[in-house]
Amino acid sequence: MAKNLKRSAAFAALARALASGARGGPSVGARLAALPRMIRATARREYDGGLRLALMAAATAYIASPIDLVPEIPLAVFGLADDAVLVAWLAGSVLAETERFLEWETRRSQVIPGHVAP
Repeated sequence: MAKNLKRSAAFAALARALASGARGGPSVGARLAALPRMIRATARREYDGGLRLALMAAATAYIASPIDLVPEIPLAVFGLADDAVLVAWLAGSVLAETERFLEWETRRSQVIPGHVAP
């Protein structure tokens, strides 16, 4: 029983941390909501995230694919390690890129066309 309480307290703390955003930055919800806007802005060539989005899409496809370069069954832990590393990289990349995009969106909304910034 005590183990379950510790586990649920840990998950509750993690949920609060994710909801509030890291270092006062955007919350996970704001970042996830920014993904479709980031993809659209990149497709319209307004935002320069094309290569980074392509790498994230390739990593997602590799993780979701049933074909694996390092198979799990014969190699056990080593077969899972490549997936774990890729998931960690993907999570960090999504967090970093969405924060970068949200900052770009904020700067872009402050620009008045035809005016010179001081």
